[in-house]
Amino acid sequence: MSEDRIVDLAALGEDFTRDPHPVYAELRDRGPVHRVRLPEGFEAWLVVGYEAARAALADPRLSNDWRHAAGAGAGDPAAAPHMLISDPPRHTRLRRLVVKEFTPRRIEALGPRVREITDELIDAMLSRPDGRADLVEDFAFPLPAAVICELLGVPYADRKAFHGWSTEVTKRSGGPQAEAAMGELAGYLVRLLEDKGRRPGDDLLSALLRTTGEDGDRLSSDELLGMAVLLLIAGHETTAGLLSNGMLALLRHPDQLAALHADFDLLDGAVEEMLRHSGPTGTSLHRFTTAPVDLAGTLIPGGGELVLIGNTPANHDPGRFPDPGRFDIRRAPHGHLAFGHGIHYCFGAPLARLEARTAIRALLERCPGLALDADADRLVWHHSAMMRGLPHVPVRVRPAPGTPAAQVHHASSAR
Repeated sequence: MSEDRIVDLAALGEDFTRDPHPVYAELRDRGPVHRVRLPEGFEAWLVVGYEAARAALADPRLSNDWRHAAGAGAGDPAAAPHMLISDPPRHTRLRRLVVKEFTPRRIEALGPRVREITDELIDAMLSRPDGRADLVEDFAFPLPAAVICELLGVPYADRKAFHGWSTEVTKRSGGPQAEAAMGELAGYLVRLLEDKGRRPGDDLLSALLRTTGEDGDRLSSDELLGMAVLLLIAGHETTAGLLSNGMLALLRHPDQLAALHADFDLLDGAVEEMLRHSGPTGTSLHRFTTAPVDLAGTLIPGGGELVLIGNTPANHDPGRFPDPGRFDIRRAPHGHLAFGHGIHYCFGAPLARLEARTAIRALLERCPGLALDADADRLVWHHSAMMRGLPHVPVRVRPAPGTPAAQVHHASSAR
C-alpha cells in the first residue's frame, strides 16, 4: 500500500477503541500490512495478518532499539536499556542475566501468595453490603500489582503511584505528561535500587543487583533501572488487562461461563482463549526498519520506519483461527501471539498464566453469581491501539447461596 493511502484509525474514535475487530477484518481483506494513523496520534506500518505478523516478529531487520528510529538522537529512550528496546547481542546478554534469576522455582514459590492475595481481594468484594464492585480497581489491578510488588521487593503501599505512572506511559498519547510520568517512575526506582544496594532482601531486584554471568558480567546501573521499569510495568499492566478483558469475555458468553463452572479442567484452555480473543496487547512495541523489508508483498522502506505488529488482529485472522470472533474455551489453544514470538517472547508468560488460573477459578468458585453491572457495549476502553484494556468493569458479586463468605474463603484457601 502506498504511503499516501494512510488509514486513519484515529478518526474512528470510540467505535474503534471499543471494538477494533471489524476494522481489522476489513484491512486484512485488503492485505496483511497497512500504513495507518493510530489513536495515539502517530503514523506507522501496521501488520494485521497472522503469518505476516509471525514473520515480522522474527525478522532481524526490524529492530527494537529506538536508536534505529528515523530521526533518533541522543534524547531517545535508550539511556535505561532493557530487553524490549534491545537487539542482539545486547538483548541476548540482558535476557540471559535476568532469566538466571526469574526462574520457574521463584515463580512456583509465589503460588500460595497469589492464592492468598486473591482470596483477600474477594473477601473485600463480598463484604460490601450493596454487592457491587469494580472488577478492575478491586481485583484485576490490585492482584498482579501485589504479586509484582512481592516479586520485585517494591512496597505495596506505593502501588497506586506506580500504577498511575505506568498507565500514563502505556495507555495515553505520549507527550509531556507521559515523559513526566516516566521521569517520576525512574526517579522512584533509582531510589529503591539504591536502598536495596544498602539493604538487600530476598526479592528479584536484590537478586539482580547481585547476579553475575559465568564470565563475571553484571548489569550496569542504567541496565538495572531499565530492567526495573520493564518488570514493574509489564509485570502488572498486561496481567491486569488479561484478567479484566478475559473475565468480561467470559461474562458476555454465558454458555462458556456455564461450561467452565461445570468443569474446571477447561480452565487452562479458557485462559488461552482469553489471551487470543481478548488479550491485553493490541500491538507489539515499536520496531524500526534497518533495511527494506518485504512483508507479504508490501515493501516497507529501510531507514527507521516505524512498524507495529498487531497481536490482536493476528489473533483474529480467520486464516489461522476459524470463526475468530467466537469465544470458545474449548478451542485448540496453540499458536496465538498474545505473548509475542521469537527472541522477544514474553518470559513472564508463566507468571501471568499462574495468576490468571488462580484468580479466575477463585472468583468463579466463590462468586458463582458474578454478573456485569453495566451495559457491556457502553463500557469505555483505553484510547490506545497498543494496549487493550478498560479502566472500569462494574460487576455484582454474590457468594454461593447460603454460604457465609468466611466459609467459602476457607474452602478456597484449602484447595
